Amino acid sequence: MARPAPAAPRPTAAAVLDDAVRALAPDAGANPLVARIGAGAAPRSVFATFALEQHQVITADRLSFQHLARRADGDPPVADFFDLLAQGEALALERLAGLADACGLTARALADYRPRPGCQAYPSYAARLALGAEPTDVAIALTANFATWGGSCAVVEAAMRAHYDFPDAARAFFGFFAAPAPAVEERAHAAVQHGLDTGQTRPAAAHRYGRLLQAYELMFWDSVAD
Repeated sequence: MARPAPAAPRPTAAAVLDDAVRALAPDAGANPLVARIGAGAAPRSVFATFALEQHQVITADRLSFQHLARRADGDPPVADFFDLLAQGEALALERLAGLADACGLTARALADYRPRPGCQAYPSYAARLALGAEPTDVAIALTANFATWGGSCAVVEAAMRAHYDFPDAARAFFGFFAAPAPAVEERAHAAVQHGLDTGQTRPAAAHRYGRLLQAYELMFWDSVAD
């Protein structure tokens, strides 16, 4: 009698996340505004628009992450991941103030600003995921997007120093996201591994969410440039 074939090894969180980052990375040259900023060719005005739009994005994303944490209350590793993301958004908002100040934006300007639809598609979709998507799948999609976002922020932060003569406080927002985040990485792995172990994680759905997040992020940068 033939022996049964050995069972396929179960995927690990590290493998699932690495695959998502690789598969969902945008094509080279997909973000023309970041390339122009990197070369010092974008107008300085884009930084004011960026700060105005990000003020809206961060506020919305923080609420989405808090909601995802509440939905995952029965799954502590998943809730911990989104709790940390929500805390990170609060820190990012503090650092964004340095860029707003350098661009001459007042509290009144931030409050009265009318955001551009293309810039706000990303947080709107994130809110949709927060309402109904499996949280561990969202964790995978966000991890892939964060890799792209962090790379863009690194390019912008370096260009602000080399080409635009922004002070340290104005660059702090981009430096925050460009820097390694081992705590976020550790909690992402724990959340996804919990999802795999409990059968909650569906990588195909996560990739579908991630593709849209990546597209909406590119739409954000394109809309800032308009």
